[in-house]
Amino acid sequence: MNAITPELDQRSMKQWFEQLHRMPELSMQEGKTAEYIASIVKDLGYEVEVGVGQHGIVASLTVGDSPRAIGLRADFDALPIQEVNTLPYKSGVPGVSHLCGHDAHTAMLLGAAKYLAEKRNFNGTVRLIFQPGEETMQGGPAMIEDGLFERFPVDAVFGMHNMPGLETGKLYFTPGTTMAAVDNWEIEITGKGGHGSMPELSIDPVVAGASLVMALQTIVSRNVSPANKAVVTVGAFLAGNAGNVIAHSAILRLSIRTTTPEDRDMVLQHIRRLVASQSESFGCTAEIRTGVPGAVLVNDPEETEKAADIARKTFGAENVICPGPTYLGSEDFAFMLQKKKGTYCFVGNGNTKMVHHPEYVFDQNNLSIGATYWVALTESYLA
Repeated sequence: MNAITPELDQRSMKQWFEQLHRMPELSMQEGKTAEYIASIVKDLGYEVEVGVGQHGIVASLTVGDSPRAIGLRADFDALPIQEVNTLPYKSGVPGVSHLCGHDAHTAMLLGAAKYLAEKRNFNGTVRLIFQPGEETMQGGPAMIEDGLFERFPVDAVFGMHNMPGLETGKLYFTPGTTMAAVDNWEIEITGKGGHGSMPELSIDPVVAGASLVMALQTIVSRNVSPANKAVVTVGAFLAGNAGNVIAHSAILRLSIRTTTPEDRDMVLQHIRRLVASQSESFGCTAEIRTGVPGAVLVNDPEETEKAADIARKTFGAENVICPGPTYLGSEDFAFMLQKKKGTYCFVGNGNTKMVHHPEYVFDQNNLSIGATYWVALTESYLA
């Protein structure tokens, strides 16, 4: 596809990817993964700082005398999902797996790191940002709060994610709003537990929770403009363990996604109102536990066009789509883009199961494509 790909260390990238896939660790628990990554970039000759935002790693390499610096970010946390694939390198940890491709994102960046360290065909500083905790929206903010951009200055920062449903190997760039803000909330409804045969002596939080689930579905359909995008998903409803027991409490876990600050404020306000009113109407009490506040991922238009142009020159215009798609999925890279200009692109993973599906499989042909993009971006940006 291009002149750089044959010179990349394909064998090492495959080895790194498959090893990371075998040893998944959950968000903000990635100690062994971080040690593995750090050992590789140290061996490549990078100046490596570990423990940035708990398990984050920044690997820096300076060539020449230019003061310019570029940041390239990859995530490396896994998901609490049981993989059902029969891959020779499948997850070795029950109930935990890399079913979003973060292992591949890291292998891509490691492949680029090896090439850049060997060829040194740039003038300035490249900073490789290996980030934990993307799935829980914790890692990006944690690294930023730990002084990421003050301690490791960059002029711009770039991210990338594979995406099933998009044509394999093609790169997709979208200027402006590209991904939604996510707020992960947990609601606990407390009633009065009792025997299933005597509901009159109990206050059933399951009934209250079921009513709340249905009421929440009206927020987007009746309050968000059809011109905008938003979704409120109740992904978990946890209550009781036996059919003849009325539970004392019920827990609902929500994924709330919005694409404008105004809609976010409005949707969250409506959720709070419905939680209070629905719970009270059934004689229950309720507690809302909020997570990391959401952020919309907004790509800098100028940096997006620059990156897309570099990709066109590298892969051919037919393999670069701009503008690309937008998603209600979320990314904590959004927090980095609030601090530094840059862009976040997608590489097509083809007609595979969607990320977070138990049978999702990353297309390894994309390892060289992702690494090539990182190399081309660095060498062009730091020319």
